[in-house]
Amino acid sequence: MKERLNTKIRKPNNSSSKKVITFSFLSVFSVFVFVNTFFYPSFYSDSSVSTRRNLVDDSRESFDFSGNLCKTKVYMYDLPTNFTYGVIEQHGLARGGERFDDVTGLRYPGHQHMHEWYIFSDLNRPEMERVGSPIVRVFDPAEADLFYVAAFSSLSLIVNSGRPGNSGSGFGYSDEEMQESLVGWLEGQEWWRRNNGRDHVIVAGDPNALKRVMDRVKNAVLLVADLGRLRADQGSLVKDVIIPYSHRIDAYEGELGVKQRNNLLFFMGNRYRKDGGRIRDLLFKLLEDEDDVVIKHGTQSKENRRAAKQGMHTSKFCLHPAGDTPSACRLFDSVASLCVPVIVSDGIELPFEDVIDYRKFCIFLRSDVALKPGFLVKKLRKVKPEKILKYQKTMKEVRRYFDYTHLNGSVNEIWRQVTQKIPLIKLMINRGKRMIKREGSDPQCSCLCSNLTGIIHGSLSTYSFFNSSKFLPKSP
Repeated sequence: MKERLNTKIRKPNNSSSKKVITFSFLSVFSVFVFVNTFFYPSFYSDSSVSTRRNLVDDSRESFDFSGNLCKTKVYMYDLPTNFTYGVIEQHGLARGGERFDDVTGLRYPGHQHMHEWYIFSDLNRPEMERVGSPIVRVFDPAEADLFYVAAFSSLSLIVNSGRPGNSGSGFGYSDEEMQESLVGWLEGQEWWRRNNGRDHVIVAGDPNALKRVMDRVKNAVLLVADLGRLRADQGSLVKDVIIPYSHRIDAYEGELGVKQRNNLLFFMGNRYRKDGGRIRDLLFKLLEDEDDVVIKHGTQSKENRRAAKQGMHTSKFCLHPAGDTPSACRLFDSVASLCVPVIVSDGIELPFEDVIDYRKFCIFLRSDVALKPGFLVKKLRKVKPEKILKYQKTMKEVRRYFDYTHLNGSVNEIWRQVTQKIPLIKLMINRGKRMIKREGSDPQCSCLCSNLTGIIHGSLSTYSFFNSSKFLPKSP
């Protein structure tokens, strides 16, 4: 009996042990909550979740494993001046200017494709002046993530524009020769040859820029105003970046609302265009007799820009029909003017759509619908002043995205989108090193870098392409 009692006394108390374990767990958990609440408040903060979802903030604040802020490293080629400042000189010579011993002090002439100048100037600034940029310029190509080719390809196109002998022979300048020379120079660079240009960035803002040599530079990230002149195997939203035109109309800084805007709708531009721009002439015929609609034929000139500024600043809506290609600078002039864009361009692609919802300040109409007699003006007259005011407030918030002179404007946004291409660039580089070259026209997985999948504007949709009989499993 005594032995059994002693044995019972020595038996462990399971209930007490559980209490000790529970108390210890709760103590550790309490310390964990205390530390994270007071020392790392963002751990439980809803705002931290929304910040992580903010595409602009995330892309600009990437960190390495040690927690240091890191930026994409960009090497800008020191191109021969005949591809940069030399083009400015040639533009001046064609207009009666003189030659200069030092062309690096020349001023780039203003036009709608000035983006190439602003990006070039941005990379030439001291690093401390490049506020909010997601990239850093490096001077050793071995350190670079990306290589920028700063040729003024859009300006080159218009050197002889409207001048006698505009084929180039009259002034000793040829855009086609410039293109061939540029690509020949590039193909001589080891960094281009290393990855066949995939990690290079080339601006070709004018729809015809680098047209002659596009097949030789199509692997690069192309900065383009739209995809209208590029073939399916040359450009796509997957590989390339849509950039805004440089607006030529001064920003409207007056009172918001409709008080100072007496015109319902305004358009001024070239009435007669080819390709998709034929819709312009049809819209002219529909709208030119409407009382409160101003629709005028006009080409680029200082006088016409003044008239366009006056018209946009005093109109509620500004018409944006397709031109020779789906986009035009007029859209960005409209936003700067806080004149609500009415977009009639079925194939248009727009800049920075990962962060901008254009439906919040633009009206989109299908071409066939807009051409119905009376439909367009009837629809616009129904838009209430409060709605127009809302559109204007949104335009005022987003117009920095389309301003190349803004410290945190178009240039930073372009580089933000370019840096988002880096994972794909690396994928295609590594994949290309091990792939066996194939002959023939059969679609390959690499078509993801083009719009063969119909992602952009091909005749086949993404769904129908990948679900065609060629890709579906055969029936047993």
